[in-house]
Amino acid sequence: CSPKIAQKKKKRETFNLPKEEKEQQEAIEHIDEAQNEIDRLNEQASEEILKVEQKYNKLRQSFFQKRLELIAKIPDFWVTTFVNHPQVSALLGEEVEEALHYLTRVEVTEFEDIKLGYRMDFYFDENPSFENKVLPKEFHLNESGDSSSKTTEIKWKSGKDLTKHSSQMQNKASRKRQHEEPESFFTWFADHSDADTDDLGEVIKDDIWPNPLQYYLVPDMDDEEGEGEEEDDDDDEEEEGLEDIDEGDEDESEEDENEGEKDEDDDEGEEGEDY
Repeated sequence: CSPKIAQKKKKRETFNLPKEEKEQQEAIEHIDEAQNEIDRLNEQASEEILKVEQKYNKLRQSFFQKRLELIAKIPDFWVTTFVNHPQVSALLGEEVEEALHYLTRVEVTEFEDIKLGYRMDFYFDENPSFENKVLPKEFHLNESGDSSSKTTEIKWKSGKDLTKHSSQMQNKASRKRQHEEPESFFTWFADHSDADTDDLGEVIKDDIWPNPLQYYLVPDMDDEEGEGEEEDDDDDEEEEGLEDIDEGDEDESEEDENEGEKDEDDDEGEEGEDY
């Protein structure tokens, strides 16, 4: 039936309801109408936010470039940043971390229409693991909302494929996990199986790239623990010193009391002699 006929039928059914149920039904319909308006405004707000974000993305570019130039003056900046990040560090085995010591630059670029995706480039110095100078990875989002990714193939040097090393080191119990999360940084880079759940790409884009310095400057936990132990030792020594002082004061007080009692006894003896 047509929408008008369905609407008339619905009104007729509502009219036959008891008063209390009728009021509830009408309230639900009005709530639904209000919710539709809220959803429409939310969509409009999202479009406006995207426009503002695109505007400020362009304004930020010169500062991103300036920051990259300054970062280039600090040795091992990016590997230190990755090692200090709790999620990224989980993907850095010893060999992978060694390879990332040659990482000199990381750059994230959102597409002009930021709804369509972004690109990240990892720049490397000459290194013993692979030939590539730049490893780019792109993430695309189509109109239907499906994600995909693409990368350049890593040209591994003979016997240096770190993705194979990572697989060989896995035991049977952990193989089930390789479909849930990447084994290492380089297997993540080469993986295109499920771009919708690419957590590492989102972490680098949304958490590290906006402010990598905060992770580079994370203090060494071992150093913090060492400093804490030293402070505890100092506190213990101070407490022991205070206890010794208190004990000394108590001893002096006892001696004073004893001397006072002795003086009183002597005075009483002298008074007895006078009688």
